[in-house]
Amino acid sequence: MDQKWISVTFLFSAVCGVSAYVPHRYHFVNENKTWTEAQSYCRQTYTDLATINNMEEMKKLNAILNDKTRSFVWIGLDRGNTGKWLWSLADESFYREGDTYRNWNSGEPNNAGGNQYCVAMSKNTGTWCDDGCAETYTFMCFDKKKTNTERYILINETKTWRDAQTYCIEHYTDLVSVRNQTENQQIWNLAKNSISILVWIGLFNDSLKWSDQSDSSFRYWRSDQPDNQGGNENCAAVSMTDQGHWHDVNCLTMYPFICQENQLILISQNLSWREALRYCRDNHVDLVSVLSEKIQLWVKEVAQKASTEHVWLGLRHTCTQGFWYWVSGFSICYENWAPGNGTGGEDCSSVERTGAVQSRGGQQWVSLPEDQKLSFICTTYED
Repeated sequence: MDQKWISVTFLFSAVCGVSAYVPHRYHFVNENKTWTEAQSYCRQTYTDLATINNMEEMKKLNAILNDKTRSFVWIGLDRGNTGKWLWSLADESFYREGDTYRNWNSGEPNNAGGNQYCVAMSKNTGTWCDDGCAETYTFMCFDKKKTNTERYILINETKTWRDAQTYCIEHYTDLVSVRNQTENQQIWNLAKNSISILVWIGLFNDSLKWSDQSDSSFRYWRSDQPDNQGGNENCAAVSMTDQGHWHDVNCLTMYPFICQENQLILISQNLSWREALRYCRDNHVDLVSVLSEKIQLWVKEVAQKASTEHVWLGLRHTCTQGFWYWVSGFSICYENWAPGNGTGGEDCSSVERTGAVQSRGGQQWVSLPEDQKLSFICTTYED
C-alpha cells in the first residue's frame, strides 16, 4: 500500500460546531413479512429493525413513511420475559445521567391486581406508587428549553398516563423524570397544588425490548395501547392512519417494515491501521472521525464491545508537519486524548503514529504505532 493512498488534502471542513449526530438511518421495505421475518431481513441487509430513541427520530421515520403505506409498519420492539422500570425520555440526551433514583412509598411498587405499570407521585408526601395506567390523574411535564424549576409544569387536568405522556411530548418535552432528591422536592412543591391526590410522572414498567438490544425508553403508543388483546400481541407497529402512533400487534401478521442502518459499525478483525483504513473504504465509507462529544459517546458505546484493548479510529499523525488529523479530511476541533498522548512531538523513528480509542475505562484516545493489530470502527454512510 503506497503513501499516496492515505494522503489527504489539508483543507479542513469547519465542523467544530456540529450540533446533532444521527447514529442510524431508516430504510422502508415495502414487503409484507411477519415481525421475525422482517427482523431477519433487516439484520441480513442493514443492521436491524428500527429503533426509535426520541421524538426527532419518530418525526424522521414518519417523514420516510409519508405516502408509502396506509397500513401498519413493523418496528423493532417486541415483548420480553421480564419488565423493568424506565423513564419516558422523548429527549434522552437531556436526562442522560442516571435513572437509578427512586422514592417509593412504603410497600411500593406492589403491582396490585397485576396491572400497575405506571408511576404517580403523592401530592401529600412526595413519595411514589405504581398504579394502573388507565387511571386519570393530573401530571407533571418538563421542558428542556427552560432552566431550574421553570422546566417543571404541572398540568392541572386529569388524564390517563398515556394521554399525559402524549400531551407532554406534544407541548413540552416529556413527562417529568426525577434524577435525585433535590429534583423530587422541587417537583413535589408544584405537585402540592394538584387537584388530584396523585400526579403522574414519567416512570413506567415495560417488558418490551428493542431488537438491537438497546435500552431506549422512548415510546409513542396510542392512548389505549398497548393492550395485548387476546394475550398474543407481542410486537409493535407504527399505524399510518393514526398519526404514526404505535400499536401492539400479533407478531405473525404480515406488514411492511422499517430497517435501520447504523452509521458506526465495529469490525472485530484485528488489522493494522492501514489495513483497517483499506477495509473501511472498500466495504463501507471510512474509519470513524470523532468530531464532537456526541459522536464520542456513540464511539464509546460501539468500542466497549471490542475484544481488543484499543480500537482504531481514523486518526493519523504527520511527522513532516507535526500534527494530528482525521483521514476523512476534518480538522481536530474536539479532543479526548488520554494523558501523555496526542502531543506534537510523536516518536517517528520506526513507524507512523495513529490514533485509537480505549475500549474500556475512560475510553480516551491514545497514540499507537500503525502496525499494531486492533479491531476498528467504520462509518457505513455519509450524512
